[in-house]
Amino acid sequence: MGVDSDALRNTMRIWASGVTVVTSAVGDKRAGVTASSFTSVALDPPTVLVCLQDHIETYHMIEESRSFGISILKADQAKWSGQFAGFVDLPEGTDRFYGIDTMQQVTGAPLLTEAAAWMDCQLLSVHPVGTSRIVIGEVVATGHIEGAMPVIYHNRWYYDLSTQGR
Repeated sequence: MGVDSDALRNTMRIWASGVTVVTSAVGDKRAGVTASSFTSVALDPPTVLVCLQDHIETYHMIEESRSFGISILKADQAKWSGQFAGFVDLPEGTDRFYGIDTMQQVTGAPLLTEAAAWMDCQLLSVHPVGTSRIVIGEVVATGHIEGAMPVIYHNRWYYDLSTQGR
């Protein structure tokens, strides 16, 4: 007896998480996708992981470039989550970065300039699980905006912790 994907999806909606945009680039082509399956793995060496579906363009660029960026969205950037998830109509000929400033650090992966925090990562390993891939990277550069509050995703809604009591 197993659990179907809808049952797991409904249960996982109870888990609150931050929202990241995972990015990569190959030459002058770049891709990015919204991801909430993200966590730190180790501090020495500084290592993180993100889970991505194996058919998406961002994952294929990570495989080819051997690098990726992670940008943690701020409370006022929930709309970027939808844009990088492909839920926002963009002008023809533009990519998901439309209207969003980016920068590069060590690897050349695009990072969202105004994100709460960012990490530039060198790919260490990939572990297949079903149609997803656990992507593990060593953080080679990182930064954050002091005092920035992340956007939180829970049960199909975005929450702003800065409006909550302390």
